[in-house]
Amino acid sequence: MTRGGTEKDRSNGPERKCIATQDTLPMSSMIRFVVGPDAQIVPDILGKLPGRGIWVSANRAALEKAASKNLFARSAKMPVKVPDDLVAEVEKQVTRRLVELISLARKGGGAVAGYEKVKSWLMNEEAEVLIQASDGSERGKSKLSTPHYGSFIGWLTADELGLAFGRQTVIHGALSSGGLTSRVVEEAQRLKEIREVATAGAVRKEKTAK
Repeated sequence: MTRGGTEKDRSNGPERKCIATQDTLPMSSMIRFVVGPDAQIVPDILGKLPGRGIWVSANRAALEKAASKNLFARSAKMPVKVPDDLVAEVEKQVTRRLVELISLARKGGGAVAGYEKVKSWLMNEEAEVLIQASDGSERGKSKLSTPHYGSFIGWLTADELGLAFGRQTVIHGALSSGGLTSRVVEEAQRLKEIREVATAGAVRKEKTAK
């Protein structure tokens, strides 16, 4: 129930309050931290580490504020050590998790890479998500369009996509519906906010009028 007396929409799962923004958000849009045995703040990307969770919105500004303004100590109610590279470490771990999820989707037959395969999936309406490397040729990428009612992920590098697909580099990839796709899109959204990708490169839902 909100202050205005209306019911909150909890369709996106359990919610937590961000220590930096004071916003209450779905856990899927946040980063969980715990206090380690040495009183050091540790990111818990998978949300499985023991201990009381400290939650921060999954965006760079909120993470930097929490790290620089002593907000972790205030929330933990004890002195804590915040690593100087905490935000970079969060980005690194979220990137690794996203790459792992795409790799798992590929191994399950739910993802393909390469211009021709991706183009075929798009033409046959098998693709729900178009993935393109942030450092790929804009001219080449413009030849493929996000599926109708689908999503676009465009802020992994060609090297990072290469790791996901078991190749040296990858520019074009696609995910089918079902399987791990929703989790990939969710994790991609967290990375997008942490990397402060421009709005034009956001995970987007494209709809066409009929």
